[in-house]
Amino acid sequence: MKYIGIQTQKSRNNTRTLFLLLLFPCLVVGLIYLFCFLFILFLYRDQYATHAEMIDAVYFLFMGIAPYALGGVILWFIIAYFNNVRIIRNATNAHPLGRKENKRVYNLVENLCMSQGMKMPKINIINDDSLNAFASGINSRSYTITLTNGAIDRLDDEELEGVIAHELTHIRNNDVKLLIVSIVFVGIFTLIAQIGLQLLRTTGGRVRGKDNKGGAIVIVLIALVIAAIGYLFSSLMRFAISRKREYLADAGAVEMTKRPQALANALRKIALDPQVEAIKRKDVAQLFIENPAVTSHFRNPLSGLFATHPPIRKRIEILEQF
Repeated sequence: MKYIGIQTQKSRNNTRTLFLLLLFPCLVVGLIYLFCFLFILFLYRDQYATHAEMIDAVYFLFMGIAPYALGGVILWFIIAYFNNVRIIRNATNAHPLGRKENKRVYNLVENLCMSQGMKMPKINIINDDSLNAFASGINSRSYTITLTNGAIDRLDDEELEGVIAHELTHIRNNDVKLLIVSIVFVGIFTLIAQIGLQLLRTTGGRVRGKDNKGGAIVIVLIALVIAAIGYLFSSLMRFAISRKREYLADAGAVEMTKRPQALANALRKIALDPQVEAIKRKDVAQLFIENPAVTSHFRNPLSGLFATHPPIRKRIEILEQF
């Protein structure tokens, strides 16, 4: 694999983050316009003599609701973005780990940070016997490394050091900021899809008579379109966040520790038991060093196209070549 420097990777991740920030309001505006178009098309098409008149009606409806809808979504994004620490903690049931609770882990993190001139992140722990870990945060005040109990108890010092170094590399490369942006975006579109489907269930069943048929069709179409776009956008988010970030984080861990075999051994153990029971959200799962769904995904070549991580066996093979 061609070597990519730290500054280059940071620059690429910053560019991707900016791209997603610009893409998001464009997509929201597009969905609002689509809603207006379908609303006029199925409910009021007969009231307009020409196509141009109908488009004008769509435009006026769009201009009336777009500022409020777009403003509400952007406000939601800002709140979710700056509350990402609480969102992720609640999704993973993680809690802080201090020096007194586990000097071994604290010292491993501290020593690695000192060797790299990095500010030490917070350390969280998930009470789960599985083996996994992830990094999160948007700045030096919120950067956090989270480890499962299983990873702490079942990895030796060198293996655990390799895992911690991997997560520190994600922080150093600004991978975590990009991942947080994607999680917020995916969460918003997932909720929109859920609202649409809920409206379909609650309103569609109440339709009575011919006069209400158009309204039911509008609800069905909007629900299906939003659900489809939300799913597609979620998949594109995972593609936008290149799988190379895991290879690069592995390489960064080797650079820090000088022990590629230790990280390879850790990944072997993690691959045997990566399932964290507390993790129910797929967007949060992509943060982990081994996505809990990756193993099952790669059993099916087609579903593997939508995986957020490369196969762990390939990562091990590359580490063994160092």
